[in-house]
Amino acid sequence: MQLIKSLGIALALAMAQLAPFTAAAQDPNTVRLVAPYPAGGPIDVIARVLARPLGEELARPVVVDNRAGASGTIGAGNVARSTPDGSVLLLNTSIQVILPHLMKLPYDTLADFTPLGQVNSIPFILVVNKDLPFKTVGELVAFAQQNPGKLNYASNSSGSASHLVAEQFKRMAGVSLVHIPYKGSAPAITDMIGGQVQLMFEQGPSVSAYLKSGQLRALGVTSLKRSTIVPDVPTFTEAGFPFTYSNWQGIWAPAGLPPATTQRLTAAVKAVMARADVRQRLTELGTEPATLSGPEFDTFVKQQYQAVADIVRAANVKLD
Repeated sequence: MQLIKSLGIALALAMAQLAPFTAAAQDPNTVRLVAPYPAGGPIDVIARVLARPLGEELARPVVVDNRAGASGTIGAGNVARSTPDGSVLLLNTSIQVILPHLMKLPYDTLADFTPLGQVNSIPFILVVNKDLPFKTVGELVAFAQQNPGKLNYASNSSGSASHLVAEQFKRMAGVSLVHIPYKGSAPAITDMIGGQVQLMFEQGPSVSAYLKSGQLRALGVTSLKRSTIVPDVPTFTEAGFPFTYSNWQGIWAPAGLPPATTQRLTAAVKAVMARADVRQRLTELGTEPATLSGPEFDTFVKQQYQAVADIVRAANVKLD
């Protein structure tokens, strides 16, 4: 009886939370910004940073629609199948150009979407267990070259950006590292602190607290310039290894938009990304605000798509 009562309360709360969106979605002037991951997650947080200013630029209310599941493909598929009238948009990460090389999708990543603009870039930090003797990228590479297969690296899942960046690093540095995939960053970081795995490429916001506490050590960042999270840590280029890789987020609409609609949406996204308040908030969240929009973002997406294809093929990356 208590279980039934609890379930009833939970259902009522869920319906109450959905009510504002349902009402807004019935308004033909509303724009849905689909976040293909659960509420409260990183992509949802960014979506809520963007929704209000995007609505102001479009002079239409923008509501965040969380459609989680299947590594983001449920939400992306919903957008791909939507009427191309500008009322439905997708905010997604670089997983958008990764998954097509790892699994069969119910849509075409390039043909079924209209790229509008890049939102941000999130570089990776190479972090290691604090008890390892390596203080620089060069020291780690030298050890790995002399001891192939002796170092394990974690990723938050097979085929994720944190997996692909490590595979690209392996190719560039000519080292052999053993991949240990996890189900999420949290358990991977826990095991790295405990010494079960030795290193990991992870995004700054996920590891900054552990770096400050001294539980982990940062050796390099994969961006062109130093990270504000770890300003004393050199880039890989500064460390003598010309290598960059970032996770990133962007906004898409369905394919087949009328040209005028495409121009209006692209201009709105570009204006949002130029706003000082938006850029400051994205920086506070540990990301680097981006400026690519329209054709430039389209070219970037296609370049990233091909770059991922090359990494996946060379490393024979498979989903677990």
